[in-house]
Amino acid sequence: MHLTRYSDYSLRVLIFLGIKGKALATIPEIAEAYGISRGHLMKVVNTLGQLGYVETLRGRGGGLKLGMAPEKIGVGQVLRQTEESFALVDCFSADKASERHCAITPTCKLRGILAEALQAFLRVLDQYTLADIIEGRAAPLKRLLQLA
Repeated sequence: MHLTRYSDYSLRVLIFLGIKGKALATIPEIAEAYGISRGHLMKVVNTLGQLGYVETLRGRGGGLKLGMAPEKIGVGQVLRQTEESFALVDCFSADKASERHCAITPTCKLRGILAEALQAFLRVLDQYTLADIIEGRAAPLKRLLQLA
């Protein structure tokens, strides 16, 4: 299983905003802290805003903050909303051409096993929230991200 950069950046933004608390952050500040592209972050923040995870305040003195309490931001739910696909193998795709790509798809048991493993993966992530990630870690995270 490999998560996309989009989901990775989504979780990083949420962690950053979670440790900032009520203080506002900016996209350039987050991009610099993680050493990632502002352009990518703009897309990620836009999506997170549409989903209600991030609140954006426009204008002079504006910025970003969490749109809900860290305890309400489930890791599994964020990934379900930011990953394009959880297709572990071609035959997971809804595209019928991908099923024809593998000669054993009609009788293959591996597909079911991988689907079960994926559900287990998501169940584990559903047990955790943003609060679990940042709880007791704010000080070291702030140091690593060079936040005052």
